[in-house]
Amino acid sequence: MNKMIRKLLTTGFLLALASPLWAADYKVDGTHSFVEWRVQHLGYSWLYGRFNDISGDFSWDESNPAAAVIKIEIDTASLDSNHALRDKHLRGSKFLNVKQFPKATFVSTGFVGDAKGGSLSGDFTLHGITKRISFDVEKLGEGPDPWLGYRAGFIAKTVIDRRDYGIDEALGPMSNLVELELGVEGVRIQARKKHKQK
Repeated sequence: MNKMIRKLLTTGFLLALASPLWAADYKVDGTHSFVEWRVQHLGYSWLYGRFNDISGDFSWDESNPAAAVIKIEIDTASLDSNHALRDKHLRGSKFLNVKQFPKATFVSTGFVGDAKGGSLSGDFTLHGITKRISFDVEKLGEGPDPWLGYRAGFIAKTVIDRRDYGIDEALGPMSNLVELELGVEGVRIQARKKHKQK
C-alpha cells in the first residue's frame, strides 16, 4: 500500500471517529430549556435549584419515536439555588467540584414509548462518574414558530442518588436522593428562508 493511500485511509478513519454517530434534527434552545432539581433538606423541607446553562441537540421523528436520540451538556458552575453562599458551597469540592468537573452530560441510548412520551435511557455523567439512568418523558408539543422555524418540546423526570456519583457529604439519609426535571425545547436545524424583497 503506497503512502498516499495509507494517509487517505488514516485521515478518513480519524474523521469518522470525530463525527457523531447520528445526525441531529434539533438544536436545544438554551433560553427556553432548563434543568431543575430538588432535594430534601434534613427531611424537614425541600431545597430547589437549577442549572442556568445547558446546550445540546436531539433527533426526533413523531412517526418513529423509537429512533429518538438526545445529547445534553450542563455547565455545572451555572448552578443556582437562589442563595450565593450556598451556591458557592455546592460548587465546591465537597459537592459538585465544578473546577475539576465543569460539565455534566446525558447521552441517550434508547427510547421506549410513542409520540406522546415514554422512557428514555442513557448515560449520565456527573462529578466524573457515568451511570445508566432513565427519564420518564412527556412530549409537550411541536410545530412552527413566529420566526419561520419549527420547534419541539419535552419534559423529562428522574431521581438519582448523589452517592452514586461520589457526592456523599453527610446531610442525612433524606438528602441523598435528588429529583431532576429536564425541560427541553429544540429548534429544527434548517436553513432559514429568506424573504424576497419586492
